[in-house]
Amino acid sequence: MAVVVTALLAGLVTWLQGSGIQDDLAARSRSALDAAGLSGGEVKFSGRQATLEGFPAEEAGRALGIVQGVDGVESAQASGGAGPAPSAPSPEPSTTPPSNPPPSSPPPSSSAPPTDRDGIQAELDRKLAAAPITFEPDTAKLTDQGEQAARDLAPLLRDAPDNFRYRLVGRVADGPGGRSAALKLSRNRALTVIRLLIREDVPPDRLLAVASASGAGNGGDSDRRVEITVEQR
Repeated sequence: MAVVVTALLAGLVTWLQGSGIQDDLAARSRSALDAAGLSGGEVKFSGRQATLEGFPAEEAGRALGIVQGVDGVESAQASGGAGPAPSAPSPEPSTTPPSNPPPSSPPPSSSAPPTDRDGIQAELDRKLAAAPITFEPDTAKLTDQGEQAARDLAPLLRDAPDNFRYRLVGRVADGPGGRSAALKLSRNRALTVIRLLIREDVPPDRLLAVASASGAGNGGDSDRRVEITVEQR
């Protein structure tokens, strides 16, 4: 009987601790959003993973970046309520016929972009091998070449079927700050690229930042980059 009671108490303590962490992360995320003037929408937590709901499409990307930057949040994604921004009304058609016939459409491209997971991943890997997304040493600041490489990837990610999402992992080298500092830098590098891709109209709910510290590396360009993996959802 004593063993059963002890186990039940231990389970209750673990549940209360997990609930307390989630409540703390939700409160701090809400405060950060309110401070940025984003009072709409909700932030829910499962462990340290956040889900944003009810934010307008024009605010979802900014809200996602703010929550992902809250200390203790491992990952965040937006879902539900973030519909497309309303489009501007179409102009009234002109009753005057054009003086010149409209130009003919250009012929379709001979090589269509891939639409399957393996094809998209292969194209991503090819582009990243030719132009990796690199950073200044020991920072989450993109190099000029790294910023251009990320922008060049945006059309491929944006135009792929919407049943795919992308996992971004920041690579880091060993440093004096230990594993905790390496994980933080890894996540910040992934978040930097996510914010840039959102500005290039890649849907924020298809982008996921993941921190990783391999404990290896020599500090070269291969340890100052972001890798992207295609996942089907």
